[in-house]
Amino acid sequence: MNEEHEYLTKEKFDEFTKELNTLKTVRRKEVAENLEYAKGLGDLSENAEYHEARDTQASVEDRIAKLEMILKTATIVAAHHTESVSIGSVVTVKKGSNSESKTFTIVGSEEVDSSKGYISAKSPLGSAAVGKKKGDSFSFSTPSGTMEYKIIGIE
Repeated sequence: MNEEHEYLTKEKFDEFTKELNTLKTVRRKEVAENLEYAKGLGDLSENAEYHEARDTQASVEDRIAKLEMILKTATIVAAHHTESVSIGSVVTVKKGSNSESKTFTIVGSEEVDSSKGYISAKSPLGSAAVGKKKGDSFSFSTPSGTMEYKIIGIE
C-alpha cells in the first residue's frame, strides 16, 4: 500500500486517536453483539439483520484501518511561519482584480471543511499558495480556466 504523509493539527490527531480507541473497544463489541443476535434469528441467507450487521462490521473495520494508516503516517503541524504559506497558515487572498478578499486556512486533507474555510494543501488553490509570501501572486488551472490570486496576508 502506498504510504502518503498526512498533515494533522495536534487537536485532529488527538480526535482521531480517541475515535480509533472507541472503535476498537466499544464499537467492535457492539457490532459483535449485534452479529451474534442476528445469527440467532435463523436462516442467514434471508436474514436482513445479519447482512446489516455484517455491513456495519465491515465499515467499522474499514474506518479502523483508515485511522490506523492516517495516525501511522501523520505529521503533526504545530507552529507555522507567517513569512510564507504552509499547512496551518491562515491566508487572505484576492482573486484577480476583484477588490473582495477571502480568507482560508490551509490544512491537511483529513481536516478539510469548506464551510469553515479550511482547504487542503493538496487542493489546486492550496498547493499553488504553499510556499508563497505576502504580496506574491500565483495562478492555477481549474476546469473553468486559470485562476489568478494575490496573497495579501498570512497569519
